[in-house]
Amino acid sequence: MTSKEKILDSIRKNNIVKDVKLPSYENFGIKFEDKFQTFSTMIESVGGKALVINKEDLDKTIKELYPDEKQIVCNVEACSLGNFDSNSIDDAHDLKDIDLAIVKGNFAVAENGAIWMKNESNRHRALYFIAQNIVIVIDEKEILDNMHEAYKRISFEDSGYGVFISGPSKTADIEQSLVIGAHGPKSGYVIFLKS
Repeated sequence: MTSKEKILDSIRKNNIVKDVKLPSYENFGIKFEDKFQTFSTMIESVGGKALVINKEDLDKTIKELYPDEKQIVCNVEACSLGNFDSNSIDDAHDLKDIDLAIVKGNFAVAENGAIWMKNESNRHRALYFIAQNIVIVIDEKEILDNMHEAYKRISFEDSGYGVFISGPSKTADIEQSLVIGAHGPKSGYVIFLKS
């Protein structure tokens, strides 16, 4: 038996994984008094903005934020600004000229300013990243405190695409210079609709 074989054999014999009960995480995660304010602060720190508005003001608010956008994709029922159907396009590369994507978010996480995006009616996952600007619309009741709560809400049994998004595209080089919109949406708003 070679030295290498002796070492590997010894590792196999002594590498015993004990069956240990996992710790409880019932009280894990930070809680916030004002979840929206915390979310807003976190998303602004990465270049995004958050608003709370009435549902009937959605079209008006987006028009004020983006008055000059021409090609708009929208998959939010409460909004009527969409003039381009991204689901009718076969190749996601053909979405490159979208000025604004107005998309539905499932829930937001105050702890880090992230939004869970899993919309089965959206044919192209590239839509979230290829549009020049993005507006994510969520019900105001759908703000969670922390990622522990978020992972409880995500079903890993269902196949499909889901992603956490936090604000517009950004990158930072080794000098810590933050660049917004480097390789994706150059601006991002999260709009919470009052219930």
